[in-house]
Amino acid sequence: MENQENNNGQLQIELKPEVGVGKYANLAIITHSTSEFVLDFVEVLPGMPKAPVQSRVILAPEHAKRLLRALEDNIAKYERNMGPIAIPEESPLPFPNATGEA
Repeated sequence: MENQENNNGQLQIELKPEVGVGKYANLAIITHSTSEFVLDFVEVLPGMPKAPVQSRVILAPEHAKRLLRALEDNIAKYERNMGPIAIPEESPLPFPNATGEA
Protein backbone atom coordinates (compact mmCIF):
# COMPACT_ATOMS: atom_id res chain seq x y z
CA MET A 1 0.00 0.00 0.00
CA GLU A 2 1.33 3.42 -0.94
CA ASN A 3 2.17 5.80 1.90
CA GLN A 4 -0.22 8.74 1.56
CA GLU A 5 1.38 10.93 4.23
CA ASN A 6 4.62 12.89 4.09
CA ASN A 7 7.07 13.35 6.98
CA ASN A 8 4.89 16.05 8.58
CA GLY A 9 1.87 13.75 8.77
CA GLN A 10 0.06 15.69 6.00
CA LEU A 11 -1.99 13.94 3.37
CA GLN A 12 -0.53 14.09 -0.13
CA ILE A 13 -3.26 14.81 -2.70
CA GLU A 14 -2.62 13.61 -6.26
CA LEU A 15 -4.42 15.26 -9.17
CA LYS A 16 -3.98 13.16 -12.28
CA PRO A 17 -3.85 15.19 -15.55
CA GLU A 18 -6.94 13.49 -17.01
CA VAL A 19 -8.91 14.45 -13.90
CA GLY A 20 -7.34 17.92 -13.63
CA VAL A 21 -8.81 19.12 -16.92
CA GLY A 22 -12.25 18.68 -15.37
CA LYS A 23 -15.67 17.96 -16.84
CA TYR A 24 -18.28 20.57 -17.71
CA ALA A 25 -21.65 20.23 -15.99
CA ASN A 26 -24.55 22.66 -15.82
CA LEU A 27 -26.95 20.51 -13.84
CA ALA A 28 -26.54 18.57 -10.61
CA ILE A 29 -28.99 15.90 -9.53
CA ILE A 30 -28.79 14.98 -5.87
CA THR A 31 -30.39 11.88 -4.37
CA HIS A 32 -29.90 10.18 -1.04
CA SER A 33 -30.58 7.08 0.98
CA THR A 34 -30.18 6.51 4.70
CA SER A 35 -26.45 5.89 4.24
CA GLU A 36 -25.26 8.02 1.31
CA PHE A 37 -25.76 11.07 -0.89
CA VAL A 38 -25.30 10.66 -4.64
CA LEU A 39 -24.36 13.74 -6.71
CA ASP A 40 -24.67 13.34 -10.47
CA PHE A 41 -23.17 16.15 -12.53
CA VAL A 42 -24.83 16.40 -15.94
CA GLU A 43 -24.07 18.30 -19.16
CA VAL A 44 -27.29 19.57 -20.75
CA LEU A 45 -26.92 21.16 -24.18
CA PRO A 46 -29.63 22.72 -26.36
CA GLY A 47 -30.86 20.48 -29.15
CA MET A 48 -29.27 17.35 -27.74
CA PRO A 49 -31.74 14.54 -27.04
CA LYS A 50 -29.68 13.07 -24.19
CA ALA A 51 -27.81 14.68 -21.32
CA PRO A 52 -24.86 12.55 -20.20
CA VAL A 53 -23.81 12.26 -16.58
CA GLN A 54 -20.25 13.59 -16.57
CA SER A 55 -19.37 12.51 -13.07
CA ARG A 56 -20.96 10.81 -10.06
CA VAL A 57 -19.79 11.45 -6.51
CA ILE A 58 -21.05 9.33 -3.62
CA LEU A 59 -20.71 10.75 -0.11
CA ALA A 60 -21.51 9.66 3.43
CA PRO A 61 -24.09 12.01 5.02
CA GLU A 62 -21.40 13.54 7.25
CA HIS A 63 -19.23 14.35 4.24
CA ALA A 64 -22.21 15.77 2.35
CA LYS A 65 -22.79 18.19 5.24
CA ARG A 66 -19.09 19.10 5.26
CA LEU A 67 -19.32 19.76 1.51
CA LEU A 68 -22.36 22.00 2.08
CA ARG A 69 -20.48 24.02 4.70
CA ALA A 70 -17.38 24.29 2.48
CA LEU A 71 -19.51 25.51 -0.45
CA GLU A 72 -21.28 28.07 1.77
CA ASP A 73 -17.91 29.32 3.03
CA ASN A 74 -16.42 29.56 -0.46
CA ILE A 75 -19.49 31.26 -1.93
CA ALA A 76 -19.39 33.83 0.89
CA LYS A 77 -15.70 34.51 0.15
CA TYR A 78 -16.39 34.76 -3.58
CA GLU A 79 -19.27 37.21 -3.07
CA ARG A 80 -17.17 39.38 -0.73
CA ASN A 81 -14.58 39.74 -3.49
CA MET A 82 -16.70 39.63 -6.66
CA GLY A 83 -20.15 40.76 -5.55
CA PRO A 84 -23.39 38.82 -5.19
CA ILE A 85 -24.09 35.89 -7.47
CA ALA A 86 -27.42 36.60 -9.14
CA ILE A 87 -29.77 33.69 -9.69
CA PRO A 88 -32.69 34.51 -11.98
CA GLU A 89 -36.12 33.39 -10.86
CA GLU A 90 -36.91 30.11 -12.55
CA SER A 91 -38.42 26.72 -11.93
CA PRO A 92 -36.36 24.40 -9.71
CA LEU A 93 -35.33 22.45 -12.83
CA PRO A 94 -34.52 24.88 -15.67
CA PHE A 95 -34.63 22.03 -18.18
CA PRO A 96 -38.36 21.25 -18.45
CA ASN A 97 -37.95 18.12 -20.58
CA ALA A 98 -35.28 16.52 -18.39
CA THR A 99 -36.17 12.92 -17.59
CA GLY A 100 -34.33 9.70 -17.09
CA GLU A 101 -32.40 7.71 -14.57
CA ALA A 102 -29.05 8.57 -13.14
